[in-house]
Amino acid sequence: MAARNPVPQVLGDLISANSNRLTPADTRLLDVVLQDPVRAAMENGTAVSSRAGVHPASAVRLARRLGFAGYPEFRGFIQASLIEGEGDFESPAARMAARLVRAEDGGLLASVLDSEIAALQQVRNCTSDGDIRAFSQSLRDCRRIFVFGRGHSASLSSLIALRLNRSGYDAVDLGQQMHQLPEAFATLCDRDVVWLLAFRRISQLVHEVRGIAAARGAKTLALTDLHAAGLDPAPEHQISVSRGAAGESQSLVVPMTIANAVILDLAAIDNGRSIQALESFKTFRATSGLSKSLL
Repeated sequence: MAARNPVPQVLGDLISANSNRLTPADTRLLDVVLQDPVRAAMENGTAVSSRAGVHPASAVRLARRLGFAGYPEFRGFIQASLIEGEGDFESPAARMAARLVRAEDGGLLASVLDSEIAALQQVRNCTSDGDIRAFSQSLRDCRRIFVFGRGHSASLSSLIALRLNRSGYDAVDLGQQMHQLPEAFATLCDRDVVWLLAFRRISQLVHEVRGIAAARGAKTLALTDLHAAGLDPAPEHQISVSRGAAGESQSLVVPMTIANAVILDLAAIDNGRSIQALESFKTFRATSGLSKSLL
């Protein structure tokens, strides 16, 4: 039996290459698959055929016309496309489905834990103590710190600003002051630091903030994943890390771990400023008389 040609990696290419062989039943099946590839990746051929209103054997015939041994192999191709997260299936829903597909055999919690551990292990290979120190020295020597992230990184920017304030630094979470960005940047100067966070894609607003910082001479630090590594002009210091391979949980633990390392290193080099501020805050919180529910 002759070996089959390699399967194209994008479903659209696969359909185009075999378009002259497709029947009306095939077209109905493909419409169902393309309308909801996430669901198609989880169903067997009989279920997909039922939704398309065609004979159950039609799914097998379609798979073979596309170059697969049967429908399970075609379903595996759809799952692989989800895991790669590109082409026809690049969407948040597809990425979540990919993680569910990958977790089918070993259990969901174990899959998430394995993904987080693997992503954290990768940090050892791409981030050094020198990278951490470059961030912490910049923070120690500045006047004010403006932290800015959008989307998933917004929660981390809020936590970073909170921890820096408790450590005795004048830190502003710009994400909480979106309606006052012009006022915040009007006083930005070359003694300030702008700490940017960006995951998956860099929003236009992050690019604009970077441009303002450069124009005003403020130093920029950037903590990004590999998908959002490109900033122009380049920051003075940047740490770019993988938050997980395609089809794995895109970890927030990884950038949070790096941010924690920076703040810890800052405490090691600021001559007791962080430690004293934390002690003062602890005392104030205990004696302020404010309701504990607020603290």
